[in-house]
Amino acid sequence: MVVSLCMIAYNEANAIDGLFKDISLQEYPHEKIEVVFVDSRSTDATHEKMEEFKNTDYGFLDVKIVTCEKHNQAFSWNAALSTATGDLIIRVDAHARIPVNFVSRNVYNIRHGENVVGGGRPNISSNVSSWKLTLLAAEDSLFGSSIAGYRRPATEKEYMDSLFHACYKREVIGKIGGFNEDLGRTEDNEFHYRIRQAGYKMCCCPDIISYQHSRNTLKNMIRQKFANGKWIGLTLSVCPGCLSYFHFAPFLFVVAIVICTILAFLGQPMMLYILLALYGMFDFVNSVSCFTMKNIQPQFLALPFIFPLLHISYGIGTVVGLLDIPFWKRKIKNSDAKQHIEDVKQKIKENTIQH
Repeated sequence: MVVSLCMIAYNEANAIDGLFKDISLQEYPHEKIEVVFVDSRSTDATHEKMEEFKNTDYGFLDVKIVTCEKHNQAFSWNAALSTATGDLIIRVDAHARIPVNFVSRNVYNIRHGENVVGGGRPNISSNVSSWKLTLLAAEDSLFGSSIAGYRRPATEKEYMDSLFHACYKREVIGKIGGFNEDLGRTEDNEFHYRIRQAGYKMCCCPDIISYQHSRNTLKNMIRQKFANGKWIGLTLSVCPGCLSYFHFAPFLFVVAIVICTILAFLGQPMMLYILLALYGMFDFVNSVSCFTMKNIQPQFLALPFIFPLLHISYGIGTVVGLLDIPFWKRKIKNSDAKQHIEDVKQKIKENTIQH
């Protein structure tokens, strides 16, 4: 099987060296790997590093570099899908690290009857420091991040609603098309929703694993959570089926704070006391649980304050997204996103014939 290993990047020169090394060391036969890089007009050395990788003889079937005009992630992934010619297409994030058997294990599981496979994707931290390990602990926690199963190493084969660094049979994308370019942050949720609606299952396999670099500053982490929450709010208006109830937990928490605070000012503080007591209990228990991790740091004492910052920023983001729906819908009214989804489908079919 020929594998197209795809990665998109915008100004990721400081992040991609490790991933490039991982790609070069893959144990799967290099003559059966097509590498596809998409550069969204980076202003740093990202494109130069891609060219350097291409010009180094690693023995790959091909190394293709595509330049995109837009910074939109869905647009860039569609460019990658339209370029890929492999029997299998693997999506890998620029902030990722992959083991040497990553491609081979994906191929193995596809050969054993699956259509879409992936594995656990735990977080790691680069340039390790005590503070970065604290942020990593917050991101790794179920309380601070997400209950999504793919965020942690898989212990057994399990079918999930979504995967992160996934491997797709060409026929899957040929049937459902590309990513919805109107979306940001949630484009993969909607993409995987259409895959499930088409009757395909997504298998999380215990022998597949990859790693994602967590944000290295609290400011960037808060920005990330806010943006994630905002796109959850916006996406509700176009594809509610691709979201789960858990996506709205921070939103409900923020709404509860506002309502209980208003009641407190009106002379009814009991609900606010109960809310804060319940949240404080979960906050304390989950902060303590982080101290069972290997690399315990003194800064872990800040976790009880980090968790609410992440939850509130996500929840406020969702509020902003919901309020922005009418304006956003007008903005995308004449969008070509649906046509681009079909264009990718057609391009996949053309590449299949060529391949």
